[in-house]
Parts: sequence; C-alpha cells; structure tokens
Amino acid sequence: MSAPADVLPMPPAGRSATRAETRSERRPEIEGLRAVAVLLVVIYHVWPRRVSGGVDVFLMLTGFLITGSLLRTVERRGRVAFGAFAARLAGRLLPPVALVLLGVLAGTLLWLPRTRWHDTLAEVFASALYYENWHLAAAAVDYLAGGNAAGPVQHFWSLAVQGQFYVIWPVLLALTTLVAARSDRSPRTVFLGVMALVFAVSLAYSVVGTAADQRWAYFDTGARLWEFALGGMLAVVLPYLRLARALRVALGWIGLAALVSCGVLLQVSTVFPGYAALWPTGAGVMIIVAGVTGSAFGADRLLTLRPVMYVGSISYALYLWHWPIFIFYLAQTGRTAASLKGIVLIVGTSLVLAAATTALTGRIPLGGAGRPAAIGVACLLPVLAIAGAWTFRLDAQVAQAGREGGGIVPAPAVAARDRPRTYADGCNQVTGRDELLTCRYGSRNPARTIVLAGNSHAAHWFPALHAIADANGWQVVNMTKGACALSTRPQRYQGRPYPSCDRWQRDVMAEVRRIEPDLLVTTATISSPFERGETLPAGYVERWRQLGAMGVEVLAIRDTPRMPFDPPECVEVKGAGACVDDARSSLAAVSPAARLRRPPSNVTFADLTPLLCPRDRCPSVIGDLMVYSDKGHITATFMRSLAPAVEKEIRGVLGS
Repeated sequence: MSAPADVLPMPPAGRSATRAETRSERRPEIEGLRAVAVLLVVIYHVWPRRVSGGVDVFLMLTGFLITGSLLRTVERRGRVAFGAFAARLAGRLLPPVALVLLGVLAGTLLWLPRTRWHDTLAEVFASALYYENWHLAAAAVDYLAGGNAAGPVQHFWSLAVQGQFYVIWPVLLALTTLVAARSDRSPRTVFLGVMALVFAVSLAYSVVGTAADQRWAYFDTGARLWEFALGGMLAVVLPYLRLARALRVALGWIGLAALVSCGVLLQVSTVFPGYAALWPTGAGVMIIVAGVTGSAFGADRLLTLRPVMYVGSISYALYLWHWPIFIFYLAQTGRTAASLKGIVLIVGTSLVLAAATTALTGRIPLGGAGRPAAIGVACLLPVLAIAGAWTFRLDAQVAQAGREGGGIVPAPAVAARDRPRTYADGCNQVTGRDELLTCRYGSRNPARTIVLAGNSHAAHWFPALHAIADANGWQVVNMTKGACALSTRPQRYQGRPYPSCDRWQRDVMAEVRRIEPDLLVTTATISSPFERGETLPAGYVERWRQLGAMGVEVLAIRDTPRMPFDPPECVEVKGAGACVDDARSSLAAVSPAARLRRPPSNVTFADLTPLLCPRDRCPSVIGDLMVYSDKGHITATFMRSLAPAVEKEIRGVLGS
C-alpha cells in the first residue's frame, strides 16, 4: 500500500504545479479512499480470512501518486531527480517498516514456537530488503512449503512489489524523457503511451500467468505492473476530465460499492491478479474521478469525514501492524480463526500501534539532501543485524547438536528443513512447470538402476533409496514433481485442473522406456484424513499396467499417514508424548492395494506402516528420531533409518 502523501490534481501538460497550488489544491477524498481500502484489508484478513482487493487499490494509488510526482519534477527540472526521489521515499517509508520489523522480531521471540523462528527470520530479511514477494512466490510453488503456517510479515509482499516499482518507474520515465526531448514532444504525452503499453502487456501477462499458475502470479511484480500503470495513466488524463456533477456523484457511489463488495463476491485470493483485479482498481479509479463533488449526496461526504480521513492518515502503519498482531494472536490462543473478542482486540491494538508509529516516525527530522535516505537505511540496520545474528545462532546450535548428538534428531525447530537432498539439488519439479527433471545418484556404472517417480510422497522415500544404492553400487534416478502422482488420469491441484502434471508424466514414461530400469518405486495409495479415506485411484493401476507392457517391475509402497497437526511444532510446544495420532485417521483398516482383485503382475506392494505407526499409533518421534517434517512428509533422517526395511522389499522384487 502507499505511504501517506498529499495528492494533487495533475497540472496540464507543459505547466508545473506552483508552490501555492501544492498547498491549496488537495484531494481529501483520497485519504478517505485509503481508509476504506486499509479497513477492508484488515477486516477481511482477520475475518473471514479472505482477501478484499484493497491492496490492489493501494497499488493503483501508488502509481497515481508517484507518476504525478515524477512528472512534475521532470517538467520543473527537465530530468528525473533519482537521488532526491530515493531519499524522500527512504525517509518516509523505511522508519515505520523498521519499527514494525523490530516489533515482529520481539513478538517472534516471545510468542512463536522455535519451529517457526528460522522461516520468520528469513521473511524478515526478505521484507527489509524488499524481495518478500519473490520469497513467497518461491514458497508458493514449493509444494512442501505450501503447508507452512502463515508468517507475521507475509503481507510485506505488496511493499516489496512497490519497492521494485519505485526502481522501475523512474528509470522508465528517464528513458521516456530522453525520447520526448529528441522528438520534441511532451514527456507526459510520451509517458502516457509508454504506460498504456506497460498496462496492456502486464495485464495480458497477468491473465495468462494467473490461469497457468495463480499462486506464483499473485506475487509476481510483472503481473502487478499494470495496476501501477493504470494509476499512472489516470494521473495524466485526470486534469482533462470534465464530468457533470451528477455523473461524478454516481461514479463515487458506484466505485465505493464496488470496492466494498469485491471481497464478498470474488474469491480474490484464487483469481487475482488477472482480469478480476480490474474490479477493485476500477472502483478506485471511479472514486478518484468523482473527486470532491460538493454535493450533499456524494460519496466524498463520507470519505472526507474527519475520523475516516484520520484512519487514512495512519493507513500505512495500520497495514504494517495488523497482520503480525493477528498472527501472534493465533499463535498464543491456539486458534485457527479469531473470535469476536479477538477481532476487536486485534483491530484495536493495530489502530493504537499505527497511531503511535505514525506520530513517532512523523517527528523524525528529514531535512537535508541525503539525510532522509541515511535515516531510512540506519533504521533498517538494527533489523538486519538482529535477524542475521539470530539466524547465525540458530544454525550454529543445529550444527553443534549434530556434532554432539543427544536429543531429538533433527531438532523440531529445523525438522521442516530435513528434506531429501533432491530438493536442494533442484531435482524435484515444482507445481507450476512441466519440464522433466532427471537426476542420477549412486554408481556411475550401476549393477542395478532404480527409478523413483511420482509426487512428494514418493520423493520422501529418496533418502532410503539413496542409502541402499550407495551401499550396493546401484543407481537411483529421481523423477518427482509436487502433487503429481504416477497416474493415467488427469489430476487436480488445489481444486483446479493440473495440466502440467499430465504433460510431465508423458515425459516420465518416455524416459523410463529409454533407460529400461530394473525397478520403478512409487506410491501405491493416497492417504487422506478426510471422509474419502485412503484410496487407490484407478489411474494408478492403469499406469502400472503400462509400465508392465514396457517390461518394468514396480514396487508400490503404501502411502504414509498424515497427521492432523504439525508434528515438529507440537513436539516443540507440548512434548513428544502429546503428539501421537491414530493410523486410522488417514489410513484404511486394510490397504486398498491388498483388496485389489487383479493386480498387475509386474507390481509388488509394500506396506511399511508398522514401522511408522507401531500398534496403529503414529508418534511424531520414534526413539530419538523426528518422524515428520510437516503434517504429511517424513524427515530425511527418519527415512534413512528405514533403508534396511526398504532394501528387503527391493530384494524381494529383484531376487538378489
């Protein structure tokens, strides 16, 4: 969202705004628009845990404000004043950011379990350095990270997008100014054309990207640039719009109603930022075009009420504070949603902190050419220093525990990072791409070749297979992709068609045919804590028959149980004894594979559930080993301990 700023009507092309105009020509209704947008963001985040479209309004407003400011500078000085622009932004934006991030660090220490410290510190770094959107985008397409609890600074993604816009836009305008000077045209006119091109290209990219991989597109700066461009174009054309008062009154109310209803009528979090984001940004444009109507019946009468404008004046800090307060509330209460009292507490606390932050940071003297930037950067240094030292200490503690032994291994605080090495090697394909990634481990001249293929529940068997291959001079060929099981039937991911999975599987089958492995290992069933329970999809059996026709033996391992809680966090907070679940919560009493009437002759089924759930009870810790890295995946450390049992199953198939 945009930081507090005066909003001016844009002067006609070729004329700079005078100092008198800067003082007198205000647009107070925009402060009210900020208030409505931020309150929608806060309320929809806290209840009913939806996205409102308010952030999109702030991105559009940022484009409106920054474009107008930069163009006035160009018309006054004949160039973009990069230093002054950056210094002014740093002085205004960074002190509140630093204060909130310091508060988040304190809250993390006090109220979040150790299992969440490392991820939170990584996000604090990303937020302070304005790349949080890319950090979250990478996590969004990382299937194993998809189940992670929301961090207290996730909302900083929009500030990161804005920060990148602050770099792109002045450069774009500077190049435009050079072109305008050489063609003897107004910079406004040329830049309007440039912004129209950015709008069209970015919106098209956003629509295509949202359809292909919405979770990545949501955080992608390229898919958001059109929202800034829309505001920028409005800044240029607004002075020339002369609409009748009655039409402006209507536009104001239509825009306000559209903005408020957006989050109710659209599932913003799953359809944005494609064409659906035209709804809230268009609503914001209508409110700005309506302006101050002077009518007793205009929406601006509501937007310019003193309390509303005050909320608008603290909107930046309110946006910064509301999400960490909400996350800390959930962590402390153990709730998954806020109660009515909790909502009042969260919103009230956020308002108080926002008011205090705005007052405190607003008193920082920013005089001098380079002083604002120096102050802004200086404010962030303690954040980076504390987060860096804390991260270093956590990593050192993990290393020391690994050397000395003792305690639970891996420690619950780092269990989420105890993945198969194929993830660090970039050998597991993400959900948004269909390219087959093939990685080979073990002997270069193997006596046996084993293919591991399927989804993440196939992938977590890799540490056992790798240990077996190393011990026997064999080779493991890894072919895995998040949420993409080995099946002939079209699959779905997060309720939507998953075409990249289908394309990826075609390449898997072609590669298996080419290398002719001695054995292919995959999952036999799908465990599920929901009503459907454990299943064996028909597409699995069809795929196994296809492999049989190719002469490939298959070892199909029963899926591992899924826990109804996060085991590492449970162990960290409650202790291992309290973190046990019944195997029947996600597994059938008898494996569906065992009930298959005519299984393919090339398939051998393995059920290692007793090693994970002795007497049908599934502990989070067995011996001194942490079993689970999250609700559904096994730690690499524990999986290596299963290597002897897995090897026995493999030798039963291969006969050696």
